[in-house]
Amino acid sequence: MADIKQTVRDIRKDYTQESLDESAVSKSPFDQFELWMEEAVAAKVHEANAMHLATVDMDGKPSGRVVLLRGLDARGFVFFTNYESKKGRQLAENPFVALTFFWPELERQLRVEGKIEKITGEESDAYFYSRPRGSRLGAWASPQSSVIQSREEIDRLTAVLEAKYPSDSPIPRPEYWGGYRVIPELIEFWQGRASRLHDRLQYKQQSKGWMIERLAP
Repeated sequence: MADIKQTVRDIRKDYTQESLDESAVSKSPFDQFELWMEEAVAAKVHEANAMHLATVDMDGKPSGRVVLLRGLDARGFVFFTNYESKKGRQLAENPFVALTFFWPELERQLRVEGKIEKITGEESDAYFYSRPRGSRLGAWASPQSSVIQSREEIDRLTAVLEAKYPSDSPIPRPEYWGGYRVIPELIEFWQGRASRLHDRLQYKQQSKGWMIERLAP
């Protein structure tokens, strides 16, 4: 068996594709994010909208998982989940979160820190009814984050729901399922550079708008 410590230690990559300069970025972090997202999609980054969501519970214990970005405007970053899941419970206890996007094909990372809020029921409805039928059934079938005895339990619940909601009948949105919006206070754009001397530009929310600062690598 290979020495995993040696293998991990020896993984190295020098970043050389692009640079990031204050004079070349948008004054709005949202406009800059949209540009980077368009470039990530054009570069065929796998699931470019995947983002790591970090939460903290009342005891200060962190938890992380990957969720999908499903909306963005000048108010913030939107994703959807079960409000009764582990992350939903943590968000109810502590509304401050962090997001991280990583696009290795472009040697880029993006970090967001901010406060979370639930979006409106109307916004959650609009997205829920745009989802494939199987995903809508899945929102009902899964008691997300709860301990279950086996995979068969989920299959059984799904079968019950398929009988309850035939293919020609509407599937309502569960009250415990919906969207959150991360309202950013800080957004950092990271571009890999050679010798680990990376470019890092930080947008920080101020009373008069966004201040752009360069951070040491």
